[in-house]
Amino acid sequence: MYKKFEMELAGRTLRVDVGRVAKQANGAALMHYGDTVVLSTATASEKPREGIDFFPLSVEYEEKLYSVGKIPGGFNKREGKASENAILTSRVIDRPMRPLFPKDYRNDVTLNNMVMSVDPECSPELTAMLGSAIATAISDIPFDGPCATTQVGLINGELVFNPNSAQNLVSDLKLTVASTRDKVIMIEAGANEVPEAKMIEAIYAAHELNQKVIAFIDQIVAECGKPKHEYTSCAVPEELFAAIKAIVTPEQMEEAVFTDEKQVREENIRQIKDKLEEAFADNEEWLAVLDEAVYQYQKKTVRKMILKDHKRPDGRQITQIRPLAAEVDIIPRVHGSAMFTRGQTQICNVVTLAPLSEAQKLDGLDENAVSKRYMHHYNFPSYSVGETKPSRGPGRREIGHGALAERALLPVLPTEEEFPYAIRSVSETFESNGSTSMASTCSSCMALMAAGVPIKKMVAGISCGLVTGDTDDDYVLLTDIQGLEDFFGDMDFKVTGTTEGITAIQMDIKIHGLTRPIVEGAIARCREARLFIMDTCMKPAISEPRASVGELAPKIIQTTVDPEKIGEIIGQRGKTINSIIEETGVKIDIDDDGRVSICGVEQAGMDKALKIIRSIVDPIEVGQIYEGKVVRIMNFGAFVELSPNKDGLIHISKLADHRVEKVEDVVNIGDEVTVKVLDIDRMGKISLSLKDVE
Repeated sequence: MYKKFEMELAGRTLRVDVGRVAKQANGAALMHYGDTVVLSTATASEKPREGIDFFPLSVEYEEKLYSVGKIPGGFNKREGKASENAILTSRVIDRPMRPLFPKDYRNDVTLNNMVMSVDPECSPELTAMLGSAIATAISDIPFDGPCATTQVGLINGELVFNPNSAQNLVSDLKLTVASTRDKVIMIEAGANEVPEAKMIEAIYAAHELNQKVIAFIDQIVAECGKPKHEYTSCAVPEELFAAIKAIVTPEQMEEAVFTDEKQVREENIRQIKDKLEEAFADNEEWLAVLDEAVYQYQKKTVRKMILKDHKRPDGRQITQIRPLAAEVDIIPRVHGSAMFTRGQTQICNVVTLAPLSEAQKLDGLDENAVSKRYMHHYNFPSYSVGETKPSRGPGRREIGHGALAERALLPVLPTEEEFPYAIRSVSETFESNGSTSMASTCSSCMALMAAGVPIKKMVAGISCGLVTGDTDDDYVLLTDIQGLEDFFGDMDFKVTGTTEGITAIQMDIKIHGLTRPIVEGAIARCREARLFIMDTCMKPAISEPRASVGELAPKIIQTTVDPEKIGEIIGQRGKTINSIIEETGVKIDIDDDGRVSICGVEQAGMDKALKIIRSIVDPIEVGQIYEGKVVRIMNFGAFVELSPNKDGLIHISKLADHRVEKVEDVVNIGDEVTVKVLDIDRMGKISLSLKDVE
């Protein structure tokens, strides 16, 4: 039965149609937010997937270009692979919802969001986030929801909820907060050095608004919700745990996992597994879940020691950061490089500078996002964790990590007017044992400074972890979590920023939300740690941006011309501009507003190109001295090219201060000469003199 539900959300109408379309999905909601329309569906397989030890959740965010009145490019004229924005949106939908599914659920679940219409006043990403939560809540799929999501902007110091595309352009904050009834479950933010106190205020203002949305979802579930279906639990049998503990005591497991060497720990666990496989060789049922059982045993051991004894696997104190190291210029011939090491996490970052014409062009649903001049790419090869597998290009995780580090540094980058370059920053993961995205932020910041990019302030990042007990007050925050603490802990709270405030946040959790004291404590802990990293590690390596770009980096000079003169610079079919490029060896980019960028490695060639361009667009003035080339000789004088489209005549009588019988006695074709402009007639003809040059 078709039902329609409406509420006012941040000054616009949110409408949910249930039972109207996609009735064969387990749950479906046709979402309308203003004129933005998203179809959100939730489907689940009937049986669990065999042979896996994880919950197979897949989240898709499909950007249909017809939603903004565009036909896709290319030969196929179909939407291609998911854009970076679509991938990042899928991750933001996934992160708050995944913890709310049962931990022992192994049925395949797909959350699909198809963007069918986009209203610039109403975010399709937010609409999809709400749609996924509603579709799952009303379905028969086991789900401990509902959850709701709010976006927050900050304009002139005032919070704006679910800002439109125009407001996002001028906002100092792009914050997304997801909540359950009681707690915050996901935070994602990009910020222009927003102070910690203001960030916390924004988070909990969003949390308060989320409660109104949850009440709205409760109404929909009450009228349209299906009973949750039964499922086959994939939990490890308790009798297997008992049998394992009889062979490997808690003390032995503690000794195996508590070491600061990842490889040593993995070898210890391998030996334990070999021992258990031998003991349970006749029990195929137990062998099938033995890996999961050993994992759970490790997890319980680590969590108990951290929570009860404040003992970390590598012996550090709760607030202690692993050993730090930083250096710059480790790679020759690149434009900028730096390496940052924190414990067994090591990132090498390389920066490349190029003209603005090499900025990335974007083809998506956001009309404001047409190009991107700063690109941060993150690579995670298998050798960084001691594994072997072929590289198949970046996955969603790699794209997400690169986007986080990119968002962290955007607020401190110079403007295009201050630094007219496209910038690519590539983070190569040499070694990974916890929070490589934060190491990428630190190494990228140093590489940018080493490349001579005049960033406004230094940026660092760190991750804070969490282990919780049986009550909200029973928890331990961990500064600088390593991989084991991430796997077995409850939270990965990443914060980047300057000395003044936060530039980015990304929070992943595995529990049903965080209390306000935990959020405030994590943000405070991350500030303390990032300042420590800057002062003790990054600043000794490089304290400020270099005064200029490196010798091998391209140099760029800019000039502004009358937009109406652009055609003269380009010439017919590009003849003029191509001749300048060929003659000087530079690259020339011209914006529609008349900004001309000349890029090259040799300063002499750049200066020559600039001089030619100025000679084209600047008016010739009587009485001024110019340099030109003799291009044609007649019996009455020589024609001199002052610029690619401006010639003047030196009459034979003006070639020398004595009588000249033949023009070739003084000049020949191809000669470079210095001349003075004597006159410009009404027809624009230019009279020159060689003899009157002083």
